[in-house]
Amino acid sequence: MIVNRALSITGSTNNRTPAAAAQDARRQTGMARFDRGEPARAILADREPDVLRESNRERGMAAFFDRHKDTLDKAVAAIHARGFFSAYPEMPSGKVYGETAKDDGEAAFKALIGKPFDLDQPGDGGRVGHEVSPYGLDLAISYPKADADTLVAAAKAAMTGWAAASVEDRMGVCLEILARINAESFLFANAVMHTSGQAFMMAFQAGGPHAQDRGLEALAYAYDEMSKVPGSVRWEKPQGPKDPIVLDKTFRLIPRGVALAIGCATFPTWNTYPGLFASLATGNAVIVKPHPGAILPLALTVKIGREVLAEAGFDPNVLLLAADDADAPLTKDLVTHKDIAIVDFTGSPAFGAWVRENARDKLVYTEEAGVNSIVVTGTDNLRGLAGNVAFSLALYSGQMCTAPQNIYIPRDGIETDDGHKSFDEVAGAIKIAMDKLLGDPQRAAGVLGAVQNPATIERVEKAKSLGRVVRDSSPVEGMDGARSATPLILAVDAKDEAAYLEERFGPISFVIATDDASDAIARAANSARQRGAITAALYATDEAVIDEAADAFAGAGVGLSVNLTGGVFVNQNAAFSDYHVTGANPAGNACLCDSAFVANRFRVATLRRPVAA
Repeated sequence: MIVNRALSITGSTNNRTPAAAAQDARRQTGMARFDRGEPARAILADREPDVLRESNRERGMAAFFDRHKDTLDKAVAAIHARGFFSAYPEMPSGKVYGETAKDDGEAAFKALIGKPFDLDQPGDGGRVGHEVSPYGLDLAISYPKADADTLVAAAKAAMTGWAAASVEDRMGVCLEILARINAESFLFANAVMHTSGQAFMMAFQAGGPHAQDRGLEALAYAYDEMSKVPGSVRWEKPQGPKDPIVLDKTFRLIPRGVALAIGCATFPTWNTYPGLFASLATGNAVIVKPHPGAILPLALTVKIGREVLAEAGFDPNVLLLAADDADAPLTKDLVTHKDIAIVDFTGSPAFGAWVRENARDKLVYTEEAGVNSIVVTGTDNLRGLAGNVAFSLALYSGQMCTAPQNIYIPRDGIETDDGHKSFDEVAGAIKIAMDKLLGDPQRAAGVLGAVQNPATIERVEKAKSLGRVVRDSSPVEGMDGARSATPLILAVDAKDEAAYLEERFGPISFVIATDDASDAIARAANSARQRGAITAALYATDEAVIDEAADAFAGAGVGLSVNLTGGVFVNQNAAFSDYHVTGANPAGNACLCDSAFVANRFRVATLRRPVAA
């Protein structure tokens, strides 16, 4: 008989939670006292507080799992079907989130400004952090300070009960955390907006429902993988005429240990949630280390998570915040700590390399960065091409890991629906589309957002000498007090590799003159292979060229989008359908999400016992 972990497991003490086992022990003790003649009323009075506490806890966890089981089942189906699925509505509508939700979220955000953020977690009593919004608002929020040893020790102690919980109990808690985060999506939108610089709509969607979907996607993979392991089996090996050898085997899922999730400044929730929830669901305690410039969104996440854990009867130190500031960074101490077992990192290739080199024998999952490319060899919709590329370059001022940087165009031009167009005419069409897109200051602010890091503004200025300026960068009209920059577009020749093969994060892009279509494809694919890339796009009217590009980019470990001219952009990756990062080039060693991202975060220990004849 095989018992699947996706179902409720009964009939084996090896699969019972410590709470259930303790409750059994209390019942046995009570029966012994009754046999000795003690009054039943006295026995029940002694047991009542513990019984109620355990009963409430078990009811709460079961209620969490039952409440969200339908969402989980749909998510599991979606990771196999790879079609469209979203559990959390992306539109900031009062009809969905409540008529006062937008105002309530903004008020809740403003109430946090200038005050200590309380998490009631272990620390040394000090405070750290001082975020300043890219829009100019001084958040002046401080967070509990703790060193690496304190955080890791607390996480290790808390993990014992969490690891012993059933898969269903852990999944229920994780799903409830996501549900409560979703209910606060307007609060998160303000927090993400004023730390990352994303415009409000993008902050709501990418920082809220889309990030929540990414967390749910990780939970779906975790549940799917853990459910493949049977709870127990009876193993029988035939022995010919003799009686078979019979063993009862119980399979216990065991976590790797304390996990560290290192967040980035530009997408603090979207990039952190997959690793956070993958580790949490598989029984690991998680220490969340935000970027010093974007602590608040992850502090809110940890706060909600700790509240749910406590309500379910777990030690809330299963989830901890490791806040720091640039003057006293904590990340290296945590990465190198002997009791950290898993590291999820999103950030620059330079620090990503340091993490990979110094994490030693830990499990390390990285999303770093690369040089994303667009190859233009021909089109039957030049206007649609130009508009789509312009929006892709402008969205969030190029501060997305999926944003294109290099646009390869044959130097002799291309064939279009409007006749032959020279290299300069194609580049000019993109410039004109950009100018139209950003012509209205209010729309420009909504598309571009603000620039998260002052270093990005400096990088834009320095880049202007790298090629011929097709479109200059300038601050956004009306965004007074905010850091802003419109996209800079430079023209270079393919031989000028020093200019364009380096990742230049922010609103900087190059149109690159190549010998022909094959040369453009080869250069873009080689760039992905050597420097890394998360996205690639192709415009072509010849199926043979499309096949050539598909093979080249697959060989370079990057997904390819072909002939995007409408409302889908190369920057966008959809949870449950798109595999974000392949892990097959230097842009990252992991995919968000696939089975490999989750399955190694737990292992299986077997208990074998002979069955008496």
